[in-house]
Amino acid sequence: MRSAGIFTATLIAISLAALTLVGGGAAMAQQAAQPQQPAQAQQPATPSPATPPPTPQTQPEAKAEKGASPALQQAEDQLAQTERELKRIADRVDSAREDDTLLAELRVEVDALSKQIIATSVATRPRLEEIKTRLAELGEPPADDQPPEEAIVTEERKRLVAERGAINALAARAESLAVEATKLANRITSTRRALFSNTLLRHTDVSAEMLSEALSTTVDESKALWRSVGSWLTFAWNYKRLPLLSAIFLSLCAALLFLVGSYRLFSPVIMRREDDDEPTYFRQLSVAFWSTLIPTLALTAFAGSSYFFLSSFNVLRPDIAPIIAVTLGMGVALFFVTSLANSVLSPEQSKWRLVRVSDRGARMLLAPIFAMALVNGLDYLLGSISEALGSPVVLTVAKSFLASIIIGLILMSMALIRPTLRPNETFDAPGRPWPRVISVSLLLLGAGLIAIALSGYVGLSRFIATQIIVTGAILVMIYIGILTGRSVSKQGAFAETMAGQYLERRFQFEQVALDQIGLLAGLGIYALVLLFFIPLILLQWGFQIADIEAWVYRAVTDIKIGTITISLAGILAGVLLFAFGYLVTRWTQRWIDGNVMARSRVDAGVRNSIRTGIGYVGVGLAGLFGLSAAGIDLSSLALVAGALSLGVGFGLQNIVSNFVSGLILLVERPFKVGDWIVSGTTEGFVRRISVRATEIETFQHQSIMMPNSLLINASVGNWTHRNRLGRSEIAVTVTYASDPRRVIELLQEIAISHPMVLKNPGPSVVFTAFADERMTFELRIYVADVLTANGVRNDIRIAIYERFRDEGIGAPFPMKIEDVTPEDVTPEEAAAPEAVSPVSGQRQHERT
Repeated sequence: MRSAGIFTATLIAISLAALTLVGGGAAMAQQAAQPQQPAQAQQPATPSPATPPPTPQTQPEAKAEKGASPALQQAEDQLAQTERELKRIADRVDSAREDDTLLAELRVEVDALSKQIIATSVATRPRLEEIKTRLAELGEPPADDQPPEEAIVTEERKRLVAERGAINALAARAESLAVEATKLANRITSTRRALFSNTLLRHTDVSAEMLSEALSTTVDESKALWRSVGSWLTFAWNYKRLPLLSAIFLSLCAALLFLVGSYRLFSPVIMRREDDDEPTYFRQLSVAFWSTLIPTLALTAFAGSSYFFLSSFNVLRPDIAPIIAVTLGMGVALFFVTSLANSVLSPEQSKWRLVRVSDRGARMLLAPIFAMALVNGLDYLLGSISEALGSPVVLTVAKSFLASIIIGLILMSMALIRPTLRPNETFDAPGRPWPRVISVSLLLLGAGLIAIALSGYVGLSRFIATQIIVTGAILVMIYIGILTGRSVSKQGAFAETMAGQYLERRFQFEQVALDQIGLLAGLGIYALVLLFFIPLILLQWGFQIADIEAWVYRAVTDIKIGTITISLAGILAGVLLFAFGYLVTRWTQRWIDGNVMARSRVDAGVRNSIRTGIGYVGVGLAGLFGLSAAGIDLSSLALVAGALSLGVGFGLQNIVSNFVSGLILLVERPFKVGDWIVSGTTEGFVRRISVRATEIETFQHQSIMMPNSLLINASVGNWTHRNRLGRSEIAVTVTYASDPRRVIELLQEIAISHPMVLKNPGPSVVFTAFADERMTFELRIYVADVLTANGVRNDIRIAIYERFRDEGIGAPFPMKIEDVTPEDVTPEEAAAPEAVSPVSGQRQHERT
């Protein structure tokens, strides 16, 4: 692997620890930079209270207009409730200016309310259209000089006009509320952006007095922590002994069960076999991944179940629960870092090493990797302890300052390691320094981090340190995931995997099918890597889970490109609906053909026409339903049809004819790409079928573009329509002195002896005619691939010539008999019958 890959691999274990420990760079920076509130004030925000009951409405709001539709009344109620919700969210935004997580959740609620407002306004449009239609039917009121209309008509018109005005007013109100929702959403976004900037750029005075105060506060915090933990352990052992031991026992059982089951299922891809001298790169990636993931998941199961059982059995106190949770998470992260570092660097087994570094360099890289993971873990753990115990903010600032300095020094020290190797050096070589780009980058990163921390921007330095580790690690993991997908999608690579071998053994898949599955597996790995790690990068850069959920929801349901709105969920639903309709159509075809038509003794041609018609209708309906479900406006199809009609009218009949003919060829498939077809004087192989023309390559490698309408209207012969089985004929002529039965026997033997001549149907010989001087036979053979018939005929002709020559049989081919002068002809020759030369087709005398 190249030097850049070497450097990135060294950060794998570092970063993945921070993925579990740090939890979010922005959150740590906020802890380091802003004043810390007491423990009681740091409790999580309580869930939002239920929606308050609606306030008493005024008389117009409480009662619907006489004659108003229920849909209008329901829309008015929904808009009133939405307006109250917007006011409630606006009040909560003012009180949550310092809580980014709550602001993100409120933004999601505002987006949901905006969609609800639009839906409410859209729901009244059908009723508005009905009113317009009814008013058009009623007509205008009669003029003064006209007879008056019936009172019931006048009353109905007034009621409809009033309801129309109410709907228009409702639409205006909905538009106003939508504007207010948009302004509130923009306000929340601006508040979050300002909060993030203030957190990172907050300046803190770093001085000896601050560090001294932090040191003294550390002593007090340590005593408070000892008292809290000691009192909790005493309480748990004296009064909660059985629940405590039960929780630990159940946690160990869960971890053991998960570990044993995982090893039984994944032992072939976890264990490193000693007899595997040169494992493939995909095998190295697979072993490194599973040998790290499976034990880590087992330890995670133990940590998660431990916390769950301790909490369920009421063993944990509110002040101890976050400390226990962070401690368990830190243990899992450190174990994961150590396992992953050993799997990637493999200091003891160089043949399993994923990066090309020396043995000594691999061992030396483990120390700074583990140190950086430990510093990140301790910083997060100590920050959580300070938050739980309500320690002063100076202690959090000092811890983050110290962590930034240590991480900067570790980065600078990594530049002094000499791990790289030349292409021709072995792994036990001493190693060479980093490439200049990598070493200078490490030095600059470390020095810049220390300088920022010393200048007083502790929150910014801690954020940058976290992003160097976390974001860098995520990018490295994306790179490794892409390498894994690329390796499994290579030609022939998937067949060597366990899954490929199982599919080949179980379903008898061929190499082509396995390569296609491997390509799909590689694309799936790409998608999973991006879908899993991109959200982690967003989380590290200050975005909340609610933001990501909203983006994913919009990406799936509402993608706008100009004036076009695309819904991935709708497209997927349309595809599934079309597939269902297609399957139903095919089942209906088979059922009608195999039951109704077969029992009715309908002619085969009629059965085929009915079956084809059902197929066209069913697929067409399935396509329309799929397009409708996908959210595509079918009026666009009407526009296309209108455009085609205009095109026909303006002289585009040929283009439209070829277009429709191409669609028929693509759907009906009388021939496909690769078939050998004959149409008129054109003969060759089909190379491409488009909606306008079909490309045919002749045997002279000339490409002919034939319009599709000609192929539809003319007769087309297809040598390979159903299969490539074909028959070839070889004409043989012999003199009358030959034994015809012997000739037939020899031709049969010659044909059967050829390896490419089929035994079923077998070859046959036909005595076709008596000529003037010869007997004519025809040898008919069948070959599996008609494209090889020329070579087979050539081999058989040579074999016939040699065998007949050995048998003393007359020439098995037409002879050209030259003309002779009358003086050279004897009376016996003159009395002999004339011969016809098959070569020239003229009557000629035979020379003696």
